[in-house]
Amino acid sequence: MRLFTLLNVLLLPISLHAAVVAAADQEVSGSAQRTSDVSPLQQHQVTAAQVWGLTDDEWAKFEHLQSGPRHYWSPQLDPLTTLGVEAESDQERQRYAELQVRLEAKRAERELAYQQAYTAAWARLFPGLQPVQGMSSADTPSARTRYALFVEEQCSACQTRALQLAKQGVLLDVYLVGSQGKDEVIRHWARQAGITAAQVSSGQITLNHDRGRWFGLGASRPLPARYQQVDGQWQRVD
Repeated sequence: MRLFTLLNVLLLPISLHAAVVAAADQEVSGSAQRTSDVSPLQQHQVTAAQVWGLTDDEWAKFEHLQSGPRHYWSPQLDPLTTLGVEAESDQERQRYAELQVRLEAKRAERELAYQQAYTAAWARLFPGLQPVQGMSSADTPSARTRYALFVEEQCSACQTRALQLAKQGVLLDVYLVGSQGKDEVIRHWARQAGITAAQVSSGQITLNHDRGRWFGLGASRPLPARYQQVDGQWQRVD
C-alpha cells in the first residue's frame, strides 16, 4: 500500500510535465493556425503600408488606383504621389505631401552620402564616360540652387535649352521623359545635346530617368520645363 502511494507521488511530476507539454503544443498549433490565416500578400501589404506611413486602407486604395488607368499613365509612380494626385480633398492632398517631404528628406540624407561614394567610384572605374544617376541629387541640399530640367528625346528645343543652361554653369538635374529605364537612351540624348562627360563627372549635371516624376508634377507640355524646389515644393521656373 505504501509502495503504491510512493509510486503515485513519483509519477505526479511526470504527469504534470506531460500536461504542460501537451498544452504548449496545442498553443503553438493554434498560433500557427492563426498565422496561416494571414496570407503572405496581406503581410506584404501591412509592411509596405508602414514603410510609406500609410494605413492599410490607403495602401489598398493605392493598389486599386494602380490597377486602373493610372497603371498605364504612370506605372512607376510612388504610392504617396499616386494618392496625392488622386486626392479627393485639400486635407488629403496636404497629408500625402507632408508624408512625402519627410520621407524624401530622410532619403536625401542617406543618398547624398552614397552619391559621393558612387561618383568617386565611377570616375575611378569609367573615366570619361557619362554616368547615369540611379538617384536624383535635386532633392539634396546645396549651397547653390539646383534645377530639374524635364526633356524628351525628339525635342530640339530641349537640347538647345539644356546646352544653354550647361554653358551658363547652372546646376542641373536632367530628367528624360519616356526613357523607359534605358541608360543608353539618356547618354545618346546627352551627346546630341552637347553635354560633356566633365560636366557630368563634376556634378554640375546629372542624367536621370524620369520614372513618372514629370506626371506627378502636372505633366503640362510643351517641354522643356525647368523646376526649382522651394520649401519642399516644386515650382516651375520656365
